[in-house]
Amino acid sequence: MKITECLDHFSEDLAGTSIAVPEKTTLFRTATSVLGMAQAYESDGRTFLASGDTVNALASFWYGLGWLHFGCTYGLLVTPGRSPCPFASPFETLPVAYRKRLVEKTERYDRLLNLARSSVVPASAAETAAYDVAERILCIADAYSRAGEWVMKEGRWEDALSCFSYGHGWLDAAVTSGLFRIVAEHDLFTV
Repeated sequence: MKITECLDHFSEDLAGTSIAVPEKTTLFRTATSVLGMAQAYESDGRTFLASGDTVNALASFWYGLGWLHFGCTYGLLVTPGRSPCPFASPFETLPVAYRKRLVEKTERYDRLLNLARSSVVPASAAETAAYDVAERILCIADAYSRAGEWVMKEGRWEDALSCFSYGHGWLDAAVTSGLFRIVAEHDLFTV
């Protein structure tokens, strides 16, 4: 997938996204925050892309997609979901001029996702539905961490950065939504 296609799909889904919970509920504030963060990362990615910073644009789009997909899965948001799965095909290879920066950022995001993952615990008791959702989010973060490490070993740095950014976006959105308690490295999260 080309980065401009990723942007187009992300923007299309965001444009059709609505908040799924009633306005006067406690979850409305959370839904507004999650949608706002997804929109902010899409906007940041556009700015990076326009300035020629393709590496940060890539990371920003995927981080924002993590926020958006978390919001939909958690029932806070509804999106038309017409875009194809962004992981359905390998990401375009960025020009060689970006390679050093891409490798550095990808390796750093690998470490950050693993550090973030080990810095949270479910906020609710084990017998609750919220605990089950938190455990699912941890599985998602772990799955994208493993996928990123696998494609990174193959030299597919763009796909690896996408995986790490996406997994961290899910985790950050879940922390902001109150599903986790931060036990270390508070600065890795938006709250």
